[in-house]
Amino acid sequence: MTSFSDLGVDVALEEVLASQNIVEPFEVQVEAIPLILDGIDVACRAPTGSGKTLAFGLPLLQTVPMAKPNRPTALILSPTRELAEQIFKVLKPLCRRVDRTVGVVYGGVSYKNQYRALERGLDILVACPGRLLDLMERGAVVLRDTVSVVVDEADRMADMGFMEPVCDILDRCSEDAHTVLFSATLDDDIGELVDRYQKDPVFLEIGDADISVTDMEHFFWLMPNRQKSTISSEIIRKCGRSVVFCRTRLGVERVADELEEDGIGVRSLHGGLSQRQRDRAMASFVHGECMTLVATDVAARGLDVEGVNAVIHYDPPENGKAYKHRSGRTARGGSSGIVVALIQKPQKKMYSRLQRDVGINFDFTPPDFGALPQFEVEYIPPEPRRTTKKQREQRRKNSGHHGRPSNQFGNQGRRSGTKSQSNHRGRGRDGGGRGGGGDKRGGQQWNRGSSQRGGSSNRGGQKGRQGGRGGGRGGGRGNGGGGRGRQNRDN
Repeated sequence: MTSFSDLGVDVALEEVLASQNIVEPFEVQVEAIPLILDGIDVACRAPTGSGKTLAFGLPLLQTVPMAKPNRPTALILSPTRELAEQIFKVLKPLCRRVDRTVGVVYGGVSYKNQYRALERGLDILVACPGRLLDLMERGAVVLRDTVSVVVDEADRMADMGFMEPVCDILDRCSEDAHTVLFSATLDDDIGELVDRYQKDPVFLEIGDADISVTDMEHFFWLMPNRQKSTISSEIIRKCGRSVVFCRTRLGVERVADELEEDGIGVRSLHGGLSQRQRDRAMASFVHGECMTLVATDVAARGLDVEGVNAVIHYDPPENGKAYKHRSGRTARGGSSGIVVALIQKPQKKMYSRLQRDVGINFDFTPPDFGALPQFEVEYIPPEPRRTTKKQREQRRKNSGHHGRPSNQFGNQGRRSGTKSQSNHRGRGRDGGGRGGGGDKRGGQQWNRGSSQRGGSSNRGGQKGRQGGRGGGRGGGRGNGGGGRGRQNRDN
């Protein structure tokens, strides 16, 4: 059995790995570590979950010089925040053992802590291209001392339109930088990076040349759109831990709400969430606190979670490549898994083309839960999801009845109250709400947001006794003749 020390890894680092029960290197580590330690540029094709982080991380830790403030000596580029954070967490305990430092920068979080870490000096910087360029423009990062560069998930960088920013970043590193590329595919876009930034690279091919979709069972179920949510809930109950893919952020939130209402423990993940929200969602799913992750394609790459039994294509993937990456979240590490596409009849032709692109051939059938394999499922009851006020208001807008935010009701109250009431302006503390909404009926019997002191010719202004009932703690700022209605005293 090959050991890490046989590959040239420092004994101190090997001890840290052993404490984490990592004692035998994976294939990509056996092939790549000696080459990178020797300073040879490497272009490696390897799938997600193959052990790439240690394959490039261990050699970096042994060869990277100590850095000056704001001038990292090694750089690891990642296409997504989740992958960047994952790389950082793997390297952090190893860095402590060899007296090196590592930090991570990405968007969606405050600049303050990132400034401080860079000012202290980071030997290894893990970064997403957008935030790194921003910090460079602000003068917080200088890359002229960067002598080692790793581009992870290089093909994903190309898919996300990051090739130009990546090239801009690499152009600012040391001219003699040792450059390593890892990618699930080595296509033309990656060839451009190889030609421009690598010197006599060694090409490594690890695993299958393409993402395998033969390790999982595939189902293509025909149904009306209105049944998708119910069908998804039943799949999750039968199969357990699942990832549901939607195309848009609003779609993710809507589907997550519907599943939660049906008793499914769920978290959502998309680019519209803050980094803290994304971290909480991932932690809940990884630690088994919820049964389901509803996500956009941001989770199709870099999401390496054990025990995902099912992937549900709630919305169609963009193409065959996206179908493979989504589906690859299940049946990992030799475990079993299923993939279910929920298809409306007009989408059947598109899915037929997608099957040809992927290299599979399955019939389109009505939903058949009896055809699904048996999984050991532990039911996890739903907990309320943490969402922002803006997201809740957006969902209320989309829900139709009783769905408008309070400021919209308040505006209606102002308009109708102005026409039907006196011009005394109420200054209640929670203006609008249902009290303002009541003004839509001419500001007469339903103008409960008015109060005693405002004085008016209709019930809304009489004695203010109904002032708190409709408008919360005040009658709102409607012009419908309101003073300071108070919920408790005026009731």
